[in-house]
Order: sequence, then C-alpha cells, then structure tokens
Amino acid sequence: MAAWWDSLDTLMRVLYCITIPATLVMVIQTVLSIFGGFESGAGVDFTDTSAFGGDMDLDFDGGSDIGELADGDLGGNRDLLIDGGNPADFSIASMFSVQGVVTFLMVMGWISIVSINSGANPLTALLIGCGLGLLTMYLVARLMFASRRLAENGTVDIHNAIGESGTVYIPVPPKGKGEGKINLYLQGRYVEVSCISNEDEMIPTGTEVRVTDARNGLLIVERDV
Repeated sequence: MAAWWDSLDTLMRVLYCITIPATLVMVIQTVLSIFGGFESGAGVDFTDTSAFGGDMDLDFDGGSDIGELADGDLGGNRDLLIDGGNPADFSIASMFSVQGVVTFLMVMGWISIVSINSGANPLTALLIGCGLGLLTMYLVARLMFASRRLAENGTVDIHNAIGESGTVYIPVPPKGKGEGKINLYLQGRYVEVSCISNEDEMIPTGTEVRVTDARNGLLIVERDV
C-alpha cells in the first residue's frame, strides 16, 4: 500500500483523498436510506405564516394529531400547519444538498482517476470528471425533487377546505370568542379541524356548517343552510 501511494503524483493523491471519503459517505447514506435512518420524511414548510398566532389541529382517524408534532417547539402552545412545500420550487440551488455535493465529488473523482490511468491529459480528465459530476449531481437533485413531490401529494392543506361542508364536533363559540372543532372530509380522508365562527350565536355539536375561509391557521365556518 505504501509503495502504491508513493508511486502516485500529487494530483492523483488529491483525487484519491477526495474520492475515497466521498464514496464512503455515499455508501453510508445509501445504507441508511434503505433502512430509514437517513431520510426523515417529507419536508416541513410553514405555508401559512399566520399559523404562528393561531391554533390548528388536524386529527386523523386513528388518533394521530399532526398538530402535536409541532406543539411547544416555538415556546408556546400553538400548533403549526404542516405541509410538504411547493412542488414547483425546484431550482439549481437545490442541487447543493449533502447528497448532491457528495455525488459530484465521487463521480468527478473516479472519472478523473480512470481517465488519467487510461492515458488522458490530466486537465482533460478533470474537465470530463467535473462535467459528468455536475450532470450526475443535477440528476440526483431531480430524483430527490420528484420523490418529495410524491410524498407532498398526501399532505393536508386547510385552504382546500374552503367551500366544503362539515359537522360540528366541539361547539363553536360566537363572534370568534373561542375555538370549536368540526369533522369534515378533506383530500380523501376524514379530519378534525379547529375553527371559529363570526355568527351571533354558538353553533352546537352536530350542526352542519360550511367553511368560508381559512385564516391564522383556523377555519372560519358558518351554518350550512
């Protein structure tokens, strides 16, 4: 091993010092991704900035409460609206993730090493390696972007509830003096959502209501007449 290392010139030593660690990191990332230890799931995006001042709970059948995931994280008892983000937000900047940079270094390094060992001029080998590395980096970014879009398609956006009908589960106080909850069918599933009303009287449990707006992380409802 020592003799092999001593036989290398400075450029090849630098390439090996870049390529071998990058390859090891890529292998570790791949293994962790397969076993679920690297990816944490869909992204979290605060799609409604007013959610910091509101309270919005989404309870799916089965007892899971999305709102509880963010409860207390900002030093208060407010929940955050969770969304996967905007699927149309792909940009060149998204290429510069950990996976993208590691992929570039690995591909650039190995292509340059193979090209030099095949007799190519070092500068030409580096240009070829960098070109293929950037191409692979872009393809990896596009692949990750596509996978995030698939995950985001299942997220719940309360703005999609506007115009929908639901049933009051917890009575809704009048004139926005407190919050109630309604059950409604939203994006292919039944959810329980916090809401307020601008009506003069309390809306009791079991009343059919219609969603008129979504504001401050809450639904605005009125009686469905």
